[in-house]
Amino acid sequence: MKSMNVTAVPSKYLMSVNEELQGTVQEVSYKVGNYIHLSRQLVTDRSIDISEAGRETVAGDAILKKCNVYLPAGYDPNDTTVRYNVLYLLHGVGGDQYEWLSSNGKVDGRFIICNILDNLIINGDIDPLIVVFPNGRSAYDWTDSSFNSEGTNMLGFYYFDYELRYDLIPFIESNYKTYADITVTSHEGIIYNRTRRAIAGLSMGGMQVLNLILGGYRHDSTRITGTESPWNNGLDKTVLAPGMIDLFAYVGAFSNAPTSSDGITLGVSLTSCVHNLHLLYTTCGDSDGVANGSYAKSVEGLTDTAGDFVGDYYQVLLENGVHDFNVWNNGAYNFIRLSFGKCEEHEKPYVVRLTLHSF
Repeated sequence: MKSMNVTAVPSKYLMSVNEELQGTVQEVSYKVGNYIHLSRQLVTDRSIDISEAGRETVAGDAILKKCNVYLPAGYDPNDTTVRYNVLYLLHGVGGDQYEWLSSNGKVDGRFIICNILDNLIINGDIDPLIVVFPNGRSAYDWTDSSFNSEGTNMLGFYYFDYELRYDLIPFIESNYKTYADITVTSHEGIIYNRTRRAIAGLSMGGMQVLNLILGGYRHDSTRITGTESPWNNGLDKTVLAPGMIDLFAYVGAFSNAPTSSDGITLGVSLTSCVHNLHLLYTTCGDSDGVANGSYAKSVEGLTDTAGDFVGDYYQVLLENGVHDFNVWNNGAYNFIRLSFGKCEEHEKPYVVRLTLHSF
């Protein structure tokens, strides 16, 4: 386990570094064989039981999706001696693979999140890191960013785990120089690989991290479920996702969206895992009218239920924080340092509840 002081992002970390120390961002395309079809069926090239998926599974052609990838300064695809940890950062309900970049804004002509990453690396907080910005809609209409509870694009958010496991992670780890290698399936290999991957998300992406990685509920339109939405947003829960703790040891949820599962549900799912979660980092603004309730519900009872299956657990409120990148940049800054930083090691897990008083 690792410990460190959780702080607001230092103002200098929002600034750009010298050009030769700047990482680069590239948009890349990859094939996806696991996604929601027009018919609301799950197209898959794997043997996934209907009871797990909560819907009929069918064969179908792969679709082509895009993601953005941050590569640290000095990344050389031909250098076989260097490997990198990988962080996956998920976007919100109206965003896409550019939200963490363009919607977050720029300082000194560079994306703020890239400035934070550059500064973390050059200041020695972390080793050079690869960051993947996916589009979280695993659906044939993944480019549709509208909010429509009956849309297949919305349903795709709740099935991103299959794409992540079977399409995106294999693509990243076969095309970039990562420590992790998903093709290594030995017990020792899984234990090693999961400590080389981290995943976090904002808002809807925070919900995905909790529900799909820890093991919460998938959701669908109430027109399909025939039930009522407890959030009055046209969505209700269907089946539990199996979770992906075998792939990720570090998980971060920033201002997680209303359809996030409650802490007891998530804790129970964690107790069924072979591996324990090394780090769970949750954060929200204390004035966030969108996510305050879902944040509180998802943390309540989780540690009591999960017990030793959760290592360090941070619950961080931002004073006067709302549903925006002031909160999410602070979340990313601290989560990355706790996941991959050069922090002090400690034997017993921490449960840390605190309020940050400034940005």
